Amino acid sequence: MKRKENTTLGALKKSKYAPQSIQEEMAKNLREKLQEGSSTFEGLIGYENTVIPDVERAILSGHNINLLGLRGQAKTRLARQMTMLLDEWVPVVEGSEINDDPLQPISNEAKQKIQELGDKTPVSWLHRDDRFFEKLATPDVTVADLIGDVDPIKASNLKLSYADERVIHFGMIPRAHRCIFVLNELPDLQARIQVALFSILQEKEIQIRGFKLRLPIAPQLIFTANPEDYTNRGSIVTPLKDRIGSQILTHYPHNRHIAKEITTQEVKISPSQKETIHIPELARDIIEQIGFEARKSEYVDSKSGVSARMSITAMENLISTAERRLLISGDKQTSIRLVDFLGVIPSINGKIELVYEGEQEGAEQISYHLISESIKTLFPDYFPKIEKLQKQDEEGPYDELLGWFFQDNQLFLEDALNEKDYQEALNEIAGINSILKTHQPECDTKDLYFMMEFLLWGLESFKKLNKYRTLEGFQFKDSLGSYISGL
Repeated sequence: MKRKENTTLGALKKSKYAPQSIQEEMAKNLREKLQEGSSTFEGLIGYENTVIPDVERAILSGHNINLLGLRGQAKTRLARQMTMLLDEWVPVVEGSEINDDPLQPISNEAKQKIQELGDKTPVSWLHRDDRFFEKLATPDVTVADLIGDVDPIKASNLKLSYADERVIHFGMIPRAHRCIFVLNELPDLQARIQVALFSILQEKEIQIRGFKLRLPIAPQLIFTANPEDYTNRGSIVTPLKDRIGSQILTHYPHNRHIAKEITTQEVKISPSQKETIHIPELARDIIEQIGFEARKSEYVDSKSGVSARMSITAMENLISTAERRLLISGDKQTSIRLVDFLGVIPSINGKIELVYEGEQEGAEQISYHLISESIKTLFPDYFPKIEKLQKQDEEGPYDELLGWFFQDNQLFLEDALNEKDYQEALNEIAGINSILKTHQPECDTKDLYFMMEFLLWGLESFKKLNKYRTLEGFQFKDSLGSYISGL
């Protein structure tokens, strides 16, 4: 409904406004969007055919919703976007603590006000952006925080008994009447606090310190939770689950293409970074593959999940690493290099929970391992597969390149190497250009040197080359050739 200034109850009665619950309001607006063919939830890539249809069905059914999934699966974002299904403005009794509808007041305060002032009762207007409440469930959350408590000072000042509604100080849920209320991480809420929600969800009653108040509060409740089997902190009590209309499972991106779309949408790149730093498409693929490798790694706790935020922060760190190198070298333009991927390790470390074996290895070592595994996974998509066993006299596609290293030649790539020296160092390797011309003939010139470096890292991941990390950069060599030449 459109906002009207200085509206009174009498003017509201003459208008076309009709009272409706928030569930009816959201369902009405959703029907309109679906009939128009317009998008209901923007920016939730990969959920178009899975999660979003389930959410739409729940809204049409008027259900409270529990979004169940691992961290970084856009549960809270999904909940916040539900405000777009609300009317732009709704009328409330001016001064009401719990957003009383002027034509259907539920609090005694609002009812008395209307009784005294009649059609002259002032009406204020509430925007949909102000109809969203959110609370993170932590073990220290109390019934008073969520539902309310008796205020003894108010009772004393007004000389009221504790049986009077007016002595209640309302909590967040009553204040979210006719609004969306999101309770994040529901299993973290103590069981006795979860029990306090029963009457609100089903009987529309408030019970505080034995005081029972019939108050038909009607918020749209959205809960988020990790699967209870995946947490040691708590679980959702069974009767509460029974009272939640729809439980909807969220998920991680099903493939790299979807993951890249999400990262591209969310990553923050400054205009100067866009102008000076080229990002090869393969670099974007490696960033996303790190997440997929982490989710199946034996060193990473799969129960805790690997947030989609990891790819976003990793991409931001990757670009910043290239920018730092650019500033040090004095070059005007640069492209992402594989050596820059060392800069993403800090953004990986904080996003993965390690199992015991991973903790022994160390977070930094595991992050480096995930990068290597990502390159190993993607390598056969660009270059001939490296077989474990090869016939003795059979000529392979990498023989000339490997022969160059076998002759005691080495490649050292410093982290801060300027563009000219970086390209010259890679061009010195015999056979590397011919491999790219044969197997990547359509490779963009801007991506050429990144592809060369990718080839070397890939050969190292399949143990055809040795790669050593120094304080200044990476050294590639054939240790067996070096050993033989020293005899």
